[in-house]
Amino acid sequence: MLPLRDPGLPYSTCQYCQSLVRRRDGVVEAVGTVASLPQDVSPIQIGTTFALDGNSAEAVGRVRWGWQDGSWNEWFLRADDGRHYWLGEAMGMYMLTSEYPAVLEVPAIRNFVDGNAIAVGVTVKAGGKWLAATDVKETACLGSEGDLPFPTLPGRTMTNVDFRNADGDALSVQRDDDGTTAWLGRWSDLAGLQPRNLRWIEGWTMPGTLA
Repeated sequence: MLPLRDPGLPYSTCQYCQSLVRRRDGVVEAVGTVASLPQDVSPIQIGTTFALDGNSAEAVGRVRWGWQDGSWNEWFLRADDGRHYWLGEAMGMYMLTSEYPAVLEVPAIRNFVDGNAIAVGVTVKAGGKWLAATDVKETACLGSEGDLPFPTLPGRTMTNVDFRNADGDALSVQRDDDGTTAWLGRWSDLAGLQPRNLRWIEGWTMPGTLA
C-alpha cells in the first residue's frame, strides 16, 4: 500500500516501482514513472521533523533538481497546522520558505512572470525586506519521493531565481509550464531547524544533540 503522508497533496511516488500516482476526485491512478533519485548524503529523510516558530513540520516529499553545475534537494514539509513549506538543501545550508504570492506583483517579478528574463543584482522588496537576485538558473527534475503538490515526471523543467540579503533572508521565485510561484523565508544551518529523526550517515556527527 502506498503511504499517505499528506491527504491534501495530489501526487505520490512509490518507493518500490517509482510509479507516480495521482489522487483526484476520489480516483487513484498511475500517471507515469519517476526517475530514480541519484544517491546523495543528505541527513534528512521522509519523516524527519523540524521545529518552526513553535510549530512542528514533517518532511513528506522530496524533489531533486539538477542544473549545469550541480544539483540540490527540495524537501516539502507539512506543518501540524496544515501549512506547507519548502526546505532547500545545498552544500550543507538550508533555505526554509513558505509561499508568498504578493511579491509576484512587484514590477521586476511581474516581468519575470510574463516570461521575460531577470538579471542577477535586481533588488525587490518582500515582506518588508530588500533582497537582491544572486542566482538565476535553468533546472530539470532528476527524481522524487514521497507526497508532492505537482507531478515530477522526466522532462519537467523550471527557471529558478534566488534572492537573499546580508541578514539571511531568502526569496525563491520559480517559473515552469504551470506558472510562477514565490517562496519567502530564511537561510539556516541544520541545528537551527531543530530536526528529529535524521538519517544516520557513517562517519558523520549530528550537530548538537540532534537525533
